[in-house]
Amino acid sequence: MSMRLPKFVRMVEVGPRDGLQNEKQIVPTEVKIGLVDRLTDAGLTVVEAGSFVSPKWVPQMADTPDVFAGIRRGAGVRYAALTPNAKGLEGALAAKVDEVAVFGAASESFSQKNINCSIAESLERFAPVMEAAKAQGLPVRGYVSCVLGCPYEGEIAPAAVADVADKLLAMGCYEISLGDTIGTGTPAKAQAMIAAVAERVPMGKIAVHFHDTYGQALANILAALELGVAVVDSSVAGLGGCPYAKGASGNVASEDVLYMLNGLGIETGVDLDKLVAAGAYISEAIARPTASKVARARGCA
Repeated sequence: MSMRLPKFVRMVEVGPRDGLQNEKQIVPTEVKIGLVDRLTDAGLTVVEAGSFVSPKWVPQMADTPDVFAGIRRGAGVRYAALTPNAKGLEGALAAKVDEVAVFGAASESFSQKNINCSIAESLERFAPVMEAAKAQGLPVRGYVSCVLGCPYEGEIAPAAVADVADKLLAMGCYEISLGDTIGTGTPAKAQAMIAAVAERVPMGKIAVHFHDTYGQALANILAALELGVAVVDSSVAGLGGCPYAKGASGNVASEDVLYMLNGLGIETGVDLDKLVAAGAYISEAIARPTASKVARARGCA
């Protein structure tokens, strides 16, 4: 494994979807549109703008078609959505989504409790989604959750993560995002897990998605960069709690990731001032203090 840092990192912004989906109060559609537009202006080239799931299960995402209809699409920017089934994909195609995502888990217990089926069954369910997306020329991203720990099983074997990642790649996912759902991972464990996945998935197709529950996200991201990972998921203002760890923070803040990447001399094409402003906008809109250390240091409450 090489220990040279990448010269360029693609930041994948998940705040409008992964960040807002657990908010109890419904965030107005125009606020979501305003957030996506500000993220576009900040220079992000991939923004996960919503989710085509049943409004019964995720009421916060019920207006995703309206968000996609209202955003100002930037040149060269991909606006992505989560589509866990064929019905979701239909909605995504109608909304002219640029990219869709499916998700599997590296933990059997988590898969059963989260989506009521085994890992193998969950992947089988995605097969028609993958085929239909491929027929439309739509890129599909694969997420793997619980890659460094599970709320029910504890530690997860790197081989289990590699197995699910390999299957998603074989199904046609162009990129596999490895998610530390409960945020318990540490740098050495993160590197061991990524090394196991990289034996079966090319490093150029691996992304990381770290939660900051235990304050380890930036250290884990740096550990991933040292192995050659060059795609990092993050959420503006650190939006999104972790529903499996009471009172815990969730997604790592995009502002903090960008500050670290800037300090390492890694290019991203993202403007820190505009990103901080986007975080301030959504934090004020949902009446929640920002979880970004950088934003707080700069005087954003």
